[in-house]
Amino acid sequence: MSEPRARFPWGLTLATGVALALLCGLGSWQVQRLHWKEGLIAEAEAAAAQPPQPLAAVLAAQAPEFRSATLTCAGLASAPFVELQTVQEGQIGVRLVSACRPDLAGPTFLIDRGFVPDTVSARPPVTASDTPVTLTVEVRHTPPPGPMAAPSSGRQFYARDTPAMARALNVAGPVAAETLYALTSTNPDWPALQPSAPPAAFSNNHFGYALTWFGLAIALLGTYVALLRRRMSVPTTEEIST
Repeated sequence: MSEPRARFPWGLTLATGVALALLCGLGSWQVQRLHWKEGLIAEAEAAAAQPPQPLAAVLAAQAPEFRSATLTCAGLASAPFVELQTVQEGQIGVRLVSACRPDLAGPTFLIDRGFVPDTVSARPPVTASDTPVTLTVEVRHTPPPGPMAAPSSGRQFYARDTPAMARALNVAGPVAAETLYALTSTNPDWPALQPSAPPAAFSNNHFGYALTWFGLAIALLGTYVALLRRRMSVPTTEEIST
């Protein structure tokens, strides 16, 4: 007659099942996020690849973000600007941001004119001018700065804060939520200014996160099986006493 063994650990089994369900759910969620992020990146790349169109037509499109547009701004080459501290390709510098109202019946847009490295102390002249500047830009929606962003100091900014920048530039009236990044130079006679749109902030680490959650689930299951085998193979107190 076989000897009785330890009781089945229902509590441990229930806790392990709940933890496994949670870990597998998190892993599946990260897989879904991975597919969503890949689709978002593909859409952004497709939008950026489209040929430039007039700004009004681009903004009227269903998905204007990352699209290229053309517009004309009066006096932009010598317009006032604020400076946004940033790092571009490992180089410290600033991006010059000015205001433009291409349509008198529409809002004012902030134009990111480009990057100037810290090794250059000169800046474009600021003078009153109505000389039109036609340029190609990339449309980007600008989210508000995070709560940990450093506060601005005069015309020096450490986070892209559209309302604060507009106030510093004495903009009256509504300001568009989109920032327009110059892809062609507003000051072609001043090569220190490098027009560009910074890389889209698409961090895509969801595959690694999914592997982590599923890996933890496998490790938990292995630990549970090992503990269960050990527990079920150990004689009970009654077995030892007999």
